[in-house]
Amino acid sequence: MEELPVYLFTGFLESGKTRFIQETLGEKRFNDGERTLLLLCEEGENEYDTELPCMKNVFIETIGHESDLTPRVLDYLENKHRAERVMVEYNGMWQLSSLYDNMPAAWAVYQEFFFADASTFLNYNANMRGLVVDKLSSCELAVFNRFQKDMDKMEFHKVVRGVSRRTAIIYESPEGVVEYDDIEDPLPYDIDAPVIALKDEDYALWYRDVSEEPKKYNGKIVECKGMAVVNPRFKPGTFAFGRQVMTCCVEDIQFASFLAQCGPEDTPESKAWYRLKFQMDFKFHRLYGRKGPVLTVLSMEQTEPPEEAVATFY
Repeated sequence: MEELPVYLFTGFLESGKTRFIQETLGEKRFNDGERTLLLLCEEGENEYDTELPCMKNVFIETIGHESDLTPRVLDYLENKHRAERVMVEYNGMWQLSSLYDNMPAAWAVYQEFFFADASTFLNYNANMRGLVVDKLSSCELAVFNRFQKDMDKMEFHKVVRGVSRRTAIIYESPEGVVEYDDIEDPLPYDIDAPVIALKDEDYALWYRDVSEEPKKYNGKIVECKGMAVVNPRFKPGTFAFGRQVMTCCVEDIQFASFLAQCGPEDTPESKAWYRLKFQMDFKFHRLYGRKGPVLTVLSMEQTEPPEEAVATFY
């Protein structure tokens, strides 16, 4: 089955998505006459200039309700216009899962961009943190436009880095001057140390970094505090080790853990806190159903919970 490229543009109203998409379609390097299905999931103040030559091969369809994002509707629109690619101007108030979970099998997101008006972004983050996290979690690039000279880049940087260390960040001034984010984000621990000793407050960052780049931790020895959870269906000596992690709000707290293994006679007490020293190996395990980090316990000592039982970013 041949893939259908999808280019996804997210952000809230008046964040600059329409302008960016229109300019992108005007670039000959991007638009060489491919039949393009442009899905509009919200109505902003700016409209597309359909009279421009670059719009002759662009077919605009409006998705009025989040519930309309179904495989049947999307497949119909693709076939109706014999689309060779899809561009989506997504509604910032909709969950991305509504799109990702319902895309036809051949649709593949090639690039995902997030746009925000810098003058309103921090308010959105304070009042609708869950929606902000939803849009930043998988985007490759975050663009903060209308960025004034007196704004603190670090405030915006921390919000993005609290969700993803991989997302590139751009600040665009009202005059159109673009600056790339060059703030360094060194890990708060030494990944090359003989033993990576994690402070309690570093667990969330470490867990996310392992999840994003597990292979760089292959063979590393780590020591940290966490909770052991024993499932009676697991073999003796096999358990989950981790902590509750909050990304944006209380509603999204989840147990962020990896599979751990020790001798059957050393199986820990379930839901008790331990300080573990373990070797991490990125390999296949049937409980993952794929390759994943497997922690081989080197030492284990029961301990008190950290001062903050729920780990957070920054």
